[in-house]
Amino acid sequence: MRMHAILTMTFFQMGFWLTWAIIPLLIEILPALYSAVRLIIKSRHRIPPLVPENFPFITIIIPIYNSADTLYRCIESVAESTYPTSQIQILLADNQSSDDSYAVAQKAAHYFDDLNMQYFQTEQGKAKALNAAIFAALGTYVINIDSDGILEKHALVNTILEFERKPKVAAMTGTILPQKRDIEDTRNPFKRLLRDNEYVEYAQAFLAGRQIENDQNHLFTLSGAFSAFRRSALLQTQLYDVATVGEDTELTFQIRNQFKHGLDFCATAIFYVEPISGWAELYTQRQRWQRGELEVMHHFAGAHAQLRNFFRNFLVRRLMLDHTFMFPKMIWLFASFVLLFFGYSGETLATSYLVIYWLYVFITAVNFISVMLTLRSFLDEERFFLSRWWVIFTLPLYNFICSWIRLIGIINAATKASEWNTTKASDESHQFRQVIKGDWRKLKEKRGE
Repeated sequence: MRMHAILTMTFFQMGFWLTWAIIPLLIEILPALYSAVRLIIKSRHRIPPLVPENFPFITIIIPIYNSADTLYRCIESVAESTYPTSQIQILLADNQSSDDSYAVAQKAAHYFDDLNMQYFQTEQGKAKALNAAIFAALGTYVINIDSDGILEKHALVNTILEFERKPKVAAMTGTILPQKRDIEDTRNPFKRLLRDNEYVEYAQAFLAGRQIENDQNHLFTLSGAFSAFRRSALLQTQLYDVATVGEDTELTFQIRNQFKHGLDFCATAIFYVEPISGWAELYTQRQRWQRGELEVMHHFAGAHAQLRNFFRNFLVRRLMLDHTFMFPKMIWLFASFVLLFFGYSGETLATSYLVIYWLYVFITAVNFISVMLTLRSFLDEERFFLSRWWVIFTLPLYNFICSWIRLIGIINAATKASEWNTTKASDESHQFRQVIKGDWRKLKEKRGE
């Protein structure tokens, strides 16, 4: 009887630990290890790009909306690029700004008089601004960049060299990183913590995650902040969809469906964006991304979004992994209270949380090493990234918070109309309290009847 009790307890505990760890192990840890090995092998067999005798003429589109504070620095980064300025056309598409964006553009045009710049007004909306500018583009390649970011000086050259080396590629995206200087100048410790985590998150998402996606021809999104196209291929699409908040992802799938293997990722083409302003922006930003992803998946996955297509269709896998297997780690947080009634001690549950945490730390560390391999050509970036080694221990918690925001985004996408500016956290919190108060008031009224 004693041996039977010991065996029963052993299998009981083993079942608990296996169930608790199976999701991060199968969905994140093993793929992270696989990706790291592939990146290590790939980094040892890099092919140097061939430099063309004459650089092709390119068009850079910069959509503008109340960009007075950032536009000059953005244009300056184009002027300071190593790409020949005589081979660049810049289209500034202003979609109904109400600030001094036009005056800033005029100042930049006067100072950088060797740049070929055109400024024109469009209807409001980023997608509409981009579409209008595309028809005015003259370059062999069209590159879209956000007005609140800056190009690394070799980004344009590296992008075009990659296009020239791969004639079948129709569209390409680069590496997006928050600006180092703005992060270093952050004095508020909580905002600094947020921005440090965001920086490492972006570095891992692009330099590890997207490289692997690209190798498998599973690139999901041409980043709206920085993306490049062969103009001939771009004009064969329906351009940007103005009815979705995920217009960049929607165009990505148009190109995928039309050109099959026509997407690519250039890790050495870096575009720096402004770091997140705070937790409020993180809340609205990640919900907007989630809604855009769901809208595009609904459009392109359609009838194929069934479990039997899990291994045949990467979109179905993405849908399942992002919206089915990933969220149990949050559900289990509430399930912990239920497990107490099934004989699990508080110590066992607390230990399980620590085990899960260290598993995610391990994943982050593996990805951290992978990113270092791809930053060897950018010494300043590599030093800055290495100085954030401690984020390995905070990023799992940051990602946990982002997962909750994504879950809220899914709920809002199912209950609210699509719009670019999602409801702020403070407004949703107020609405939630009002609902609770109203329900409580109705409950008391019924009791008083």
